[in-house]
Amino acid sequence: MRIISYNVNGIRAAISKGFIEWLQIANPDVICLQEIKATEDQIPIADIEKAGYPYQYYFSATKKGYSGVAILSKIKPNEITFGTGIEHMDFEGRNIRADFDAFSVMSLYLPSGTNLDRLDHKFMYMDDFQNYVNTLKNTNPNLIICGDYNICHESIDIHDPVRNKTVSGFLPEERAWLDGFMKSGFIDSFRHFNKEPHHYSWWSYRAGARNNNKGWRIDYNLVSEPLRDNIKRAVILPEAKHSDHCPILVEIE
Repeated sequence: MRIISYNVNGIRAAISKGFIEWLQIANPDVICLQEIKATEDQIPIADIEKAGYPYQYYFSATKKGYSGVAILSKIKPNEITFGTGIEHMDFEGRNIRADFDAFSVMSLYLPSGTNLDRLDHKFMYMDDFQNYVNTLKNTNPNLIICGDYNICHESIDIHDPVRNKTVSGFLPEERAWLDGFMKSGFIDSFRHFNKEPHHYSWWSYRAGARNNNKGWRIDYNLVSEPLRDNIKRAVILPEAKHSDHCPILVEIE
């Protein structure tokens, strides 16, 4: 099972840059999208279906052109869950889950903390999300949470840890939360195989950051501990350039 997570930073913009053609080549069984910035009626459903994804599920934000997550699948899920049931999370369209026979796949888009109000909201979201997942694991222990966490876990995950130590996305409190979340029963699938530096999933559009590989690794495919022996491969796909993020892949047996 090939699972990809991709913050497309606007699905319509990504499609205009060749996203659907790339999707056919990449050929995941399931792809989790974040920041689709569109409602279902604005998305070329038929074109995506022709690319091999008859099962498409979109959870858009109430605010137009903002946030939103999706799951596209070659395989029909047993059940789809839109949101988490926590109101302050769900109106921004940040979580959708597909349950299959052997495991569940979630597309997650954690908020950024670009200002003080949003940072407070982000911490509230993170705490409530941890509680939500703790409960969810009782019924869905084989859980894969794919998405944009908007947090770099360790210094190795950011190009300049010293200058960015006071910037949201690399704050000690954010990193401590992500560390605790992983230690609550999740494996960072990429680091499971690759301990090397200079691997990132997001680059600023400014100052040639991507060409100079001055990036942040803020996108993760976190796999629950019961699936540890089923993780066969995990890579970042920086050659895909439809967004300021790039896709990340995990293969589960």
